[in-house]
Amino acid sequence: MKRSSVSGWAFLLVLILLVIPAGYWARKRMARPARTPSRVDLTPSGRAAELAHPSFLYGRVTTVDGLTYEGRLRWGDGEEAFWGDYFNGAKKENPWAAYIPPERLPKERHPIAIFGLEIAHRERPIDLARLFMERFGDIARIEATGRDVRVTLKSGTGFYLDRMEASDFDDGVRVWDSRRGVTDLDSLRIRTIELRPAPPSTAALDRLYGKVRTRQGDEFTGFVQWDRQQCVGTDQLTGRTGQGERSLQFGTIRSIAHRVPDSSLVTLLDGREVVLSGTRAVGPENRGLYVDDPLYGRVLVSWDAFDRVDFTPGGSGPTYSDFPPGSPLKGTIATRDGRRLTGRLVYDLDESESTQTLDAPSRGVNYTIPFGLVASIVLSGPQEHGARCARVTLRNGQELQLDCAGDLGPQNAGALIFPAGSQRPEYVPWDKLDQIALDRPPSTYPTSANR
Repeated sequence: MKRSSVSGWAFLLVLILLVIPAGYWARKRMARPARTPSRVDLTPSGRAAELAHPSFLYGRVTTVDGLTYEGRLRWGDGEEAFWGDYFNGAKKENPWAAYIPPERLPKERHPIAIFGLEIAHRERPIDLARLFMERFGDIARIEATGRDVRVTLKSGTGFYLDRMEASDFDDGVRVWDSRRGVTDLDSLRIRTIELRPAPPSTAALDRLYGKVRTRQGDEFTGFVQWDRQQCVGTDQLTGRTGQGERSLQFGTIRSIAHRVPDSSLVTLLDGREVVLSGTRAVGPENRGLYVDDPLYGRVLVSWDAFDRVDFTPGGSGPTYSDFPPGSPLKGTIATRDGRRLTGRLVYDLDESESTQTLDAPSRGVNYTIPFGLVASIVLSGPQEHGARCARVTLRNGQELQLDCAGDLGPQNAGALIFPAGSQRPEYVPWDKLDQIALDRPPSTYPTSANR
């Protein structure tokens, strides 16, 4: 009886282990039907862009069964398409954690509540798990091995990502191959992706470019992705007017202004004005505007902060060769007790190269700034708790007041500094940091906005 019961439980366990993964992958495949080309796949003349433009993602894909595809690439369901777009994932481990005894790590306070009333709390070391985020222009190679995805940067630095945890790799990729045609490859078929410059092309490409202004008066100029998606002149802006639904090509639009509470005033190139409402793209469900401004890297202007965008001709944008390899972060740390430490730097026990980014918000704008553009970070003192957290000075001399969130928030794990000639770093907790001055890297973010 007892043996039979154990056998039954064993059989049930085996069944669960077999059925659940199979069901997961089946649902995964079913959820990814063959995609139709999105509007970005068209040139302004309206014909399919069969030849890659140098500003499009381009590379060679090798499948698990040895087939190769080479051509223009587009990630996921009509998502990342350009070298300035970001590849995201979750790092499997944090190698910098090995340099710090657990008892020295900052502690997180977790309340214990009953019926909404806190009766106690517990503390545990801060979570050192970190996300991966790099521009495609900074990446040399992506390789899948089982549950791991290894990403190698142009600098040679490699990262292991968990493909099951928020990985863009799992979205699959579309390839425009001159021999095999347009092919959608599920991530399960992909072994390696080698990114490389696209061959010369005469294909025309008109990316959205212009000046974006916020309600607080901030201005950003660069390539624009409306609602984080529409990015070329042939994309459509759809909304409702008093006469019904209407779609406008972005290439016919001069400006778009946010109207309270839930509509947009669209001014066309010929001077006509159209008020659109009733859809996500022109109302409060808009996910915000990406702007690739060479002064800041990339910013995301939230719909609540957005005031107006004025479009101007902007060309096609940077190519793969415009993104130089990153270099190790180096600089000087000043602590609150007056010490100064100089050497190689690891910020937040995470960012260690010039292509990695400082991510923090301010007044409805999320900044994603490559460290190569950052000259210094000055943190607020204890008496300023609740005020703006940091003054960030960029290479061009501009100062930003950023909030206590993201890479400048309480979850920051502090910094490691490797003095010259030393293999062992000095650890400075976040609450002991006063300011950081970064050395200028050999090269930075592409500065040519137009092409």
